[in-house]
Amino acid sequence: MTLDCFPRDPIQSRQSPQFLEVRVPILVSPTYFVYYYKSMMHTGREIAHLYFHSPCFDGAVSAALTSEYLTTKLGFRSVWLEGVNYHLRDQWLATELHKPCAVVDFLYHPSADFWADHHGTSFLSEESRADFDQRKGSKIIYDKNASSCAVLLWARLQHALESDTDRYEQLVKWADKIDSARYESVEEAIESNSPALMINVALGSTPGEGFSQNLVRMLKTHTLEELAALPDVRLQFEKTQSLSKRGLERLKKSIHLTDNGVAVFDADATDAIINRYAPFYFFPKARYSAGIVRTEGKAKITTMRNPWLDFPSAPLGEFSSRLGGGGHQRVGSIVLPSEAANKASDLLQNLLKKLSEWESQG
Repeated sequence: MTLDCFPRDPIQSRQSPQFLEVRVPILVSPTYFVYYYKSMMHTGREIAHLYFHSPCFDGAVSAALTSEYLTTKLGFRSVWLEGVNYHLRDQWLATELHKPCAVVDFLYHPSADFWADHHGTSFLSEESRADFDQRKGSKIIYDKNASSCAVLLWARLQHALESDTDRYEQLVKWADKIDSARYESVEEAIESNSPALMINVALGSTPGEGFSQNLVRMLKTHTLEELAALPDVRLQFEKTQSLSKRGLERLKKSIHLTDNGVAVFDADATDAIINRYAPFYFFPKARYSAGIVRTEGKAKITTMRNPWLDFPSAPLGEFSSRLGGGGHQRVGSIVLPSEAANKASDLLQNLLKKLSEWESQG
């Protein structure tokens, strides 16, 4: 079985589930055929819609935990998945969510019946924060100090999940390690072939939502070792390793260390991958990295505190949020579409200025 062999969820295509055509390839097992058949035969409150941060390993594990909770404890017959990312930020609060719904590892939405997140930039307006303050409880969960959304959810849901607790605990452990960058070394972050990191690499480099959605489903029934052994995961991992080596070569040509310890870069990622930990491969003593990754006319600005040094971090997610992005205390990013990519250099300089001002005040 492969991870990319299922049709897109009806919520993705906005088609009526009763009339969605399903093409079931040979590799799909009878179990999954029955799952999809039943999913499309039930409507109304028997279906829960789950929005989760994608592509993101923490988002996928959080979605798997939440999906299990929705079906086993809240009684939903099926859960339809939709990956969301920060390019939706500006229109998120105006987006009409399919109900009933859950949102995990992503921005707060007042229409969410179940919500969990740990980002310091979760609230897009004072009104949305006030709405959260009125609703917070067992199904509206937030802790900006949590190291990952999976850890936050596991603390609340583990006693409600009766099966496979040991396997889920392993998933949460790796989601937390990946999302909080608790790697032993920069070499582990870049070169490791552990099952979880292989899946994470494949997830981040596979286009489209099919892989991410099906990963969520299979995380509910498979171990990390079983998933990492799937042909599409292994092939994508091997391809990505080759692209990452090319990315290291390009990054080496563009990166430099500033006087105040920031590894700054502007790199072309066309036919290459720039690993977010790679700046510390070249400058292991840099306090922060800040740079532009360009590809196919688009641009992404990324900032990160060195996870292998011990010092208080500037609020990088907050800096990025003010400029249209988001993130955590130690990680920030801004995704620019092609029409705004020419602003990347100015935004990077703005971020560096904010970082310098924060450091000087500290």
